[in-house]
Amino acid sequence: MNGITNFSTTKSQSELVEKASQLAQIFSERAAFHDEQAAFPFDNFADIKKAQLLDLTIPKEYGGKGGGLYDFLLLQETIAQGDGPTALCLGWHLGILMNVATYRPWPKQTFEHICKEVVEHQKLLNSAHSEKETGSPARGGKPTTTAKNVDGNWIINGRKSFASLAPILDYFIISATIEETGDVGEFILPRDVKGLSIEETWETMSMRATRSDDLLLDNVIVTEDALIQTKVVRQNKPQGWLLHIPACYLGIAIAARNEAVKFAKEYQPNSLPHPIKEVPKVRERIGKMDVKLMTARHFLYSVARKWDEHPTKREELIEELAAVKYTVTNSAIEIVDEAMRIVGAQSLQLSSPLQRYYRDVRAGLHNPPSDDITLSLLAKKALEE
Repeated sequence: MNGITNFSTTKSQSELVEKASQLAQIFSERAAFHDEQAAFPFDNFADIKKAQLLDLTIPKEYGGKGGGLYDFLLLQETIAQGDGPTALCLGWHLGILMNVATYRPWPKQTFEHICKEVVEHQKLLNSAHSEKETGSPARGGKPTTTAKNVDGNWIINGRKSFASLAPILDYFIISATIEETGDVGEFILPRDVKGLSIEETWETMSMRATRSDDLLLDNVIVTEDALIQTKVVRQNKPQGWLLHIPACYLGIAIAARNEAVKFAKEYQPNSLPHPIKEVPKVRERIGKMDVKLMTARHFLYSVARKWDEHPTKREELIEELAAVKYTVTNSAIEIVDEAMRIVGAQSLQLSSPLQRYYRDVRAGLHNPPSDDITLSLLAKKALEE
């Protein structure tokens, strides 16, 4: 990692990071193509499946590796150094499995089946809750997607936005308003169910390779057991798995930092008798990048360690988890900005990975929780103490 501190603390974590680093190097060579074409990285996920990483967060009792949050974040940060969209997509899959393993909200039989599908058949899943009409689910909007119970089956109609991994998913977890009760339910749908289709709507400047297209549900009929839970308000449940988001953007920032340091060591304009690494302002910017990086990483991993080592105290981490996302994501943006200032106008060339890092890292502002929700949460706690 080019002089960046390795946060692995065990042999198994070091082996995980080594495996992920090898993949990240391969992914980095493909990243520009996937970005330019807005093409889903099928080849990357084929390699991830060969490396048997899809069951990292599945409990050992169900055949998985039983990795904790700390392990998960090490993987995310490392993969993102090679390709941010691939890491973010992988994070949704692994994170959902981790969250279900933590709170067990699904029927036991359903969770066992999905775990078996992942462990034995390398299946992929993700949720698709967002809708154009409601905006982010974190803001409490009720789904316009509907589910109606008819003769013991569910008939589901609606449209979902931001379905990351859409081209490769085997299972979609969607939210819908149950017509009979007005409750919001979560349903798990197999890809091959009749009436489920994908519309390619993902025209974005950031995270282009996630292919977060729209999911269309047109009279989808599924059995009664497709309902996996009736959703409750989750704001008061600590969501440790969401730290995969800042870990991903931190990985992008590390890649940008490394690119800028490499450039500073090698680039020597004819106006100088030495490479620009000797220029005081350049050295200052490198120092700033590393201070921000150290601060963000220590915050991220210290909270992850708390989560893993003190499960009975997780309720106390709600504000800290949100603060990690806020601090780390904004620091990642600032680090990429510093890197581009070091490289200068060359960083804007389409041939430079820095312009891709710049576009991708800004997507973190729009992943949950948003900055305003985090600041409001922290202020509420301070004022009510």
